[in-house]
Amino acid sequence: MAKDNKGKDQAALQALSPFELKDELIKAAGGGAVERPANASMLNAGRGNPNFLATIPRHGFWQLGLFAMRESERSFAYMPEGVGGFPKREGLTERFELFLRENKGVPGIAFLAGAVSYVRDQLGLSGTDFLYEMCEGILASNYPVPDRMLKLSEVIVGQYLRREMIGKYPFVGEFDIFAVEGGTAAMTYIFNTMKQNHLIKAGDTIALGRPIFTPYIEIPTLNDYELNVVNLDADVENNWQYSKAELDKLRDPKVKAFFLVNPSNPPSVKISDESLEYIADIVKERPDLILLTDDVYGTFADDFVSLFALAPKNTILVYSYSKYFGATGWRLGTIATHKDNILDKLIAELPKDVKKILHHRYESITTEPDKLKFIDRLVADSRTVALNHTAGLSTPQQVQMVLFSLFSLMDTPDAYKDALKRLIRSRKRALYEEIGIAFDEKDANQVDYYSIIDMEYFGERAYGREFVDWLLKHTEASELLFRLASDARVVLLPGMGFGTKHPSGRVSLANLNESDYRKIGRAIRKLTDEYVERYNKETGKNIQRKEVK
Repeated sequence: MAKDNKGKDQAALQALSPFELKDELIKAAGGGAVERPANASMLNAGRGNPNFLATIPRHGFWQLGLFAMRESERSFAYMPEGVGGFPKREGLTERFELFLRENKGVPGIAFLAGAVSYVRDQLGLSGTDFLYEMCEGILASNYPVPDRMLKLSEVIVGQYLRREMIGKYPFVGEFDIFAVEGGTAAMTYIFNTMKQNHLIKAGDTIALGRPIFTPYIEIPTLNDYELNVVNLDADVENNWQYSKAELDKLRDPKVKAFFLVNPSNPPSVKISDESLEYIADIVKERPDLILLTDDVYGTFADDFVSLFALAPKNTILVYSYSKYFGATGWRLGTIATHKDNILDKLIAELPKDVKKILHHRYESITTEPDKLKFIDRLVADSRTVALNHTAGLSTPQQVQMVLFSLFSLMDTPDAYKDALKRLIRSRKRALYEEIGIAFDEKDANQVDYYSIIDMEYFGERAYGREFVDWLLKHTEASELLFRLASDARVVLLPGMGFGTKHPSGRVSLANLNESDYRKIGRAIRKLTDEYVERYNKETGKNIQRKEVK
């Protein structure tokens, strides 16, 4: 970086999203423009894509595909040109049982046998109907019908969401699900449909729970929406929980909606039970408040309960299968809303002239456009309304989503979940040991998918406030990240890009091996020691490191 352009370049870098700055850091670390460089010595802990995945439901997917192909080839068998047909319901279950016996011991077969049994015996659904939906779905031989989500698939995914997002919390009523192309598609659809249906409009105020996934910060200010934003800041000194003073900002009637990620990204801490109850109490006072909670990391937490469980009628739940099952490439996500929700009520209460516009918008897809539910408006808007008949997540994606869900539902001792939690927490322990930070395992709200290395918070505790003030005066946060990248070939994302108060680096604990996190920890420790040495030389002092807890 040229010295005379340093200020300009730093300003330009500060304006970049963390996910765009990542590319610059990769270049500084000796990597190429691609995300997965051939340079094996570079340690990219900047992205949350896990290096683990669920194998059993994937084996089940491929074996199911083979069975579905056999079913397809039963039709048009007289044609040698490779033409198949749709599966036949009659005798489907018997043929499937024969397939299982013929392939006994093959990976995925026992899982499929258990899945059909679970669907039939525990969920009370027709085994034949389930098999037919899965076979037709995996063959992708028909449009998604219903377009919002395949019928039995919605029931099974709903059971999974109940287990993982609601747990033992009392929940009254039912909810609808829209299967979408991952959590990012869910965000896009929700923002758009809220705008199209006048639930938010330019100049309105929403609240963001920060730190938060960067696109949530960036989307509201785009010229598509032009929203005012009130920030609710969780603080590292409060174990990344929201204070009551911050949550009380939701009492302002100007705040139309509250968007949050729980557990948080990047601190990776779930909202405490006390804070969830506090938000639910605010909703009782403000029954028009819309809540949007992105709970993708909830499955890594201990005894997770979503805000959707406490305030279901006000909450839009977004969940993605990407991280827990190692399935970012599958693009599997869900949007869930309670069947009796505030969104539909707010739309019904819109002024007549606005309802007339919306009536015209949706009249081509239903004879009763005024009664169209918010979640079905999401489906229509996802295909610009006119293409509603071709809406819906691809059916093979829905099949894999169902198999992931059944894998979790059938894992009653949570063996897979416990294995992943052990894996990422051992990585955090390794990282912290090398940095020299005590590893706290007592906080039940810690999830540890990511970790924030907060320069100001940890620096003050290790070396004192005077050193931190000197460091902030003489360096930029991005400079420290670029030093890590260029000197140690370690890539972290800037925490401030996610809305943290202090300069920091986000470490993903999901995408590298334990030995790599030890190397990252040593690199951070070495860089810190260099700045301490420089501080001592320039100030004539001799500060020593203290234990950091």
